[in-house]
Amino acid sequence: MSQRDPLRWKLAAFDALSPHELYALLQLRTEVFVMEQNCPFQDMDGADEQALHLMGSQGEPLLAYARCLPAGVKFAEASIGRVVTRRSARGLGLGHLLIDEAIRAVSASWGVQPIRIGAQARLRDYYCDHGFVDVGVPYVEDGIDHIEMLWTP
Repeated sequence: MSQRDPLRWKLAAFDALSPHELYALLQLRTEVFVMEQNCPFQDMDGADEQALHLMGSQGEPLLAYARCLPAGVKFAEASIGRVVTRRSARGLGLGHLLIDEAIRAVSASWGVQPIRIGAQARLRDYYCDHGFVDVGVPYVEDGIDHIEMLWTP
């Protein structure tokens, strides 16, 4: 990530995504969640069509992505999921920018409200740094330890 070329954020509904953008976000999700984490799972779960897709880039390739869902799709509350940064962009604080931008996107799109996530347990402290707190018991999803967390305004 270049300091001279700042990260550009785009928030788009499913129907507003270009075929290129859809391909790029699915490719990044597969690269990280399936290949890096060695976790074969059904990524396309039917929620993408109801989501707002937050993409961060400096041109090509896509560097960061999160899926924002309105209340009632995955949880009773609005939610953020599929939070991912490209391996080559890690360690630069991009993940923190992504979560902050996702919280802003949810609040701007559906009003300031609680946001629930199903976080990978190893990332608990990362989400705590953004105001999320544990609200459930740990569980295993697709072979990975998770915990439900809630952000309240």
